[in-house]
Amino acid sequence: VQLQASGGGLVQAGGSLRHSCAASGRTFSSYGMGWFRQAPGKERGFVAAISSSGGSTYYADSVKGRFTISRDNAKDTVYLQMNSLKSEDTAVYYCAGTYASIASGSYFRLSSSYGFWGQGTQVTVSS
Repeated sequence: VQLQASGGGLVQAGGSLRHSCAASGRTFSSYGMGWFRQAPGKERGFVAAISSSGGSTYYADSVKGRFTISRDNAKDTVYLQMNSLKSEDTAVYYCAGTYASIASGSYFRLSSSYGFWGQGTQVTVSS
């Protein structure tokens, strides 16, 4: 499975961006999907995840209420809508997929749960 991410960029604090991550293959609807980010000098951390059907979503506390993860299985694409951006959201964002279609929130929060990753896209929030 290959993941192609897009949607990063430069935005002012308080602005919005939407990431997209398109998957190759014919079984996208069976994968759980997640977004992670890595800021300079920090470890890669969990942002959001969604079950294969889209019925369950999970968020890091730092983005809850501001970011929304969604998916369109007909388009083999997962999205991350980011609103009310803050300077601390500046990072390289990665989409990832797991063969677990449904799992606990703690499972989805671990980067080691994911077997395939997209390329990172830079998000820079200026204050």
